[in-house]
Amino acid sequence: MADRLMTTRALATVAIMAIGGAVQAKNLVVSNWDGYMAPDAIESYTAATGNGAELVLHATNEEIMGKLIASKGKGYDVVFVSSPFAEVLNNLGLAETLDHAKLPNIANLYPEAGALKHDPGNSFSVPYAWGTTGLCYRSDKIAETPDSWMDLLAPAADVTGKTTMLATDRWLLGAGFLAKGYSVNETDEAKVAEVRDLLIDAKKTLLAYDDTTFYAKLVSGEAVLVHAWDGWCNYGIAENGDIRYVIPKEGSDLWVDTMVIMKSSENKDAAYAFVNFILDPKNHGWAAENILYKVPNKPAMEGLSADFLDSFPNMKISPQELIGYEQLRDVGEAQRLYSRTVSEIKAAQ
Repeated sequence: MADRLMTTRALATVAIMAIGGAVQAKNLVVSNWDGYMAPDAIESYTAATGNGAELVLHATNEEIMGKLIASKGKGYDVVFVSSPFAEVLNNLGLAETLDHAKLPNIANLYPEAGALKHDPGNSFSVPYAWGTTGLCYRSDKIAETPDSWMDLLAPAADVTGKTTMLATDRWLLGAGFLAKGYSVNETDEAKVAEVRDLLIDAKKTLLAYDDTTFYAKLVSGEAVLVHAWDGWCNYGIAENGDIRYVIPKEGSDLWVDTMVIMKSSENKDAAYAFVNFILDPKNHGWAAENILYKVPNKPAMEGLSADFLDSFPNMKISPQELIGYEQLRDVGEAQRLYSRTVSEIKAAQ
């Protein structure tokens, strides 16, 4: 999912590994969202490569971007960010131009992962996870199967007050853009204003804006229909078999979370080794099996069991289908318009 707003914990670090009795002078620094790779990934990487490493956490894309821009990337080697932010890093000259010869495991990616609009050919970013945004609902508590974004934005009487929407700018506005048939990267001020008014009306029917616990609200029955990233809907499905996920007929955005090597890195070889390590099917497969997001790694996805895929049907969405949806892109100065618009929506009575 794209902009992960996970629980913030104290920054986790891994001790510098002593090799041959000598302590390495400098560690590889990886910044990622909490829980977004295996708990022992850093230790396993160190054991496999001999490179000391440490993990620091960021709660949001915006948080890590502020640090990277302020420092011009110094102090970080590999960062996990969503694709529009990877695009910004590249435009600012902060992202390393990737040498694929140093990433042999990049061959494990689906061909479609090399055709992403934000970075055709994976010249500055390597996709880590990808997916859709849609509707997650309680099939046992809703009269009719939802199939439109308007089922969320103008819900039936028995659903009103039992819905939630994602609060983050791109996804909150994205639901309105899709409902109106507009681009998820729409920048026309008149169209953005039209969507603002639609979302202000929708706000009156909401239980809450919720980026983190919406699936738990479904499990408890407090909510019956929520705006959700597909992987996070899977968390609810894992707890209650009556929970379902559907992509509305108007479509979805395609979100992509990526790994970027910083141009300022003083540990380039170790950074390449880390990205290549993650792209190993076993390591990349951990993300699919444990955070329940699709990964763009062909052998990793092919290694998932049939029972697992049957339990989480949206994991079966094919790469061909995924890239048929419009990818979230950097909208440049229009991000200010987005932020102002969302502030107006949330302030409205």
